[in-house]
Amino acid sequence: MIKLNVNGTVHTLDIDNDIPLLWVLREQLGLTGTKYSCGIGNCGSCTVHINGEAVRACVIPVSSLDSSKQIVTIEALSEDNRHPLQQAWKKLDVPQCGYCQSGMLMSAAALLNKIPRPSDEDIDANITNICRCGTFNRVRQGIHLAADINKRGRT
Repeated sequence: MIKLNVNGTVHTLDIDNDIPLLWVLREQLGLTGTKYSCGIGNCGSCTVHINGEAVRACVIPVSSLDSSKQIVTIEALSEDNRHPLQQAWKKLDVPQCGYCQSGMLMSAAALLNKIPRPSDEDIDANITNICRCGTFNRVRQGIHLAADINKRGRT
């Protein structure tokens, strides 16, 4: 048995300790916003926050977690879809196919929590997610717009 704190709710699960967090989120908890793509931690589609840090859920075994760790998925980024990143993504039409965007948003949210007004260099160093559609320029613009929205306050 393992206890995980996901999106503010503690779940007690009877699962194998070696299962990656990604599969627990998707299969046991039904949180399918966190996507599977590469399975080796390179692409970032599975990015979630653990204690505020962006991590790749496909390579985190649940045995390394317990209920003291705060796990946040894309489903909890904003209860009302008014997070500055969500506003910016919508305004700029950032995603193309959208598959990688939940991980991209989670990486961007962690960056903005750490660096509220990131430079292009900060974004390049911290947003290492892969977008097959190549929306990286719009992602960068979206992060800058979200930082501006944060500065002004949520609208």
